[in-house]
Amino acid sequence: MSFVKGLQRIGATSRSCVRMMSSAPTPGRLAGKVAVVTASTQGIGYAVARRLAQDGAKVMVSSRKEKNVEKAVSELQKENLVVEGVVCHVGKAADRISLLQKAAQKFGGIDILVNNAAINPAFGPILDISEEAWDKIFEVNVKSAFFLTKEAVPYMEKRGGGAVVFVSSLTGYVPFELLGAYSVSKTAIVGLVKAIAPQLARLNIRANGIAPGIIKTHFSEALYTNDTVSEKLLESIPIGRFGESEDCAGAVSFLVSDDSKYVVGETMLITGGFPARL
Repeated sequence: MSFVKGLQRIGATSRSCVRMMSSAPTPGRLAGKVAVVTASTQGIGYAVARRLAQDGAKVMVSSRKEKNVEKAVSELQKENLVVEGVVCHVGKAADRISLLQKAAQKFGGIDILVNNAAINPAFGPILDISEEAWDKIFEVNVKSAFFLTKEAVPYMEKRGGGAVVFVSSLTGYVPFELLGAYSVSKTAIVGLVKAIAPQLARLNIRANGIAPGIIKTHFSEALYTNDTVSEKLLESIPIGRFGESEDCAGAVSFLVSDDSKYVVGETMLITGGFPARL
């Protein structure tokens, strides 16, 4: 094969991969699938729930606040998407179990789980964090993601397999000094994906993750609304902009679809090119 033809083949393959992870909805790609997305009434979680539904899945959204669940469900159903909602605090075992039970009862089973819920009650140097705040961060960000996945496995086994996506963060690779404990929890999620993927794969359940960079959500508002801070950060983002929630949604849809059926135990960085090393 000539050098030119080789480059042409590489280019064709690259274009094919881009189409698989296209930001545009792919109606029918997830037809017949049932998805559960935690913390999915706003931000990244909402965008993910919306995208999975646009791609054909039946989606159960969830949040700790009933009014947020009702609002999100109403908005999504107005788009003729098959979506229902449940109040769920993932740190509570009873809520997690209820979330899965109601999703299975409403839609007939569970094929997809997206662990998006996370909190950060402490902002400041890591040595200043209290034990209470540390425990809360790891209870919600790590412990609940693991146990919700474990609790979802029997449902997926009944369906012959499934897919789980864990939402980590750029801070899991490049800790932000004032988000120290949160950053450590997101590093743990990267490790959790690696640790759990082999056992789940033997059950025909694929586990992967995404690690968003600076996405324009309420959580990161202080970073992109401060002109001085945002200008400095943008210098490190080659694509020249902050991310949108929809930038993460397409990647999740790809990871839970058959387009990624040979992708296992990976965490996809969605950072606009922000350099990240673990």
